[in-house]
Amino acid sequence: MDRAQKKEWVASLHDVFSAMPVVVVTHYQGLTVAEMSELRRRMREAGGHFKVTKNRLTKLALQGTPSEAIADLFQGPTAIGFSEDPVAAPKVLAKFAKENEKLVVLGGALEGRVLDADGVKALADLPSLDELRARLVGLLQTPAQRIASVLQAPGGQLARILSAHAEKQQAA
Repeated sequence: MDRAQKKEWVASLHDVFSAMPVVVVTHYQGLTVAEMSELRRRMREAGGHFKVTKNRLTKLALQGTPSEAIADLFQGPTAIGFSEDPVAAPKVLAKFAKENEKLVVLGGALEGRVLDADGVKALADLPSLDELRARLVGLLQTPAQRIASVLQAPGGQLARILSAHAEKQQAA
């Protein structure tokens, strides 16, 4: 990389660290190209990204961002996962780390707060924003459905009584 490319790399990473609510730092030593491609594909499907980083340049990019406190995690072969959804990147990386022990989650940052590896795993256990929205809609719809069934019940009962009374008269 020449100097201009390094400046561009630092600027793009600075934007990531400034804009993304969650950043997860991992060690990827020993992963094959196919495994890295699979991990990147899963991250894209979840709305996130996975990038191998250069530690010195990453530490420069971290300066002046909310995630600045995670600079100590960048030692050895590191890569970062990040996403707009605060749960998407941790969820994909934690699942992949369970399946493949070569990927090690070191920690991360959530909106400026430093997370250790256990914090990232706890974040991965939370439901995603889409799941939470679906639950909220379900909770809002449930009372309406119950009201409709309660209002419908007396009419149905009345119809059954009238039908039974009519059948009784026809039989007599």
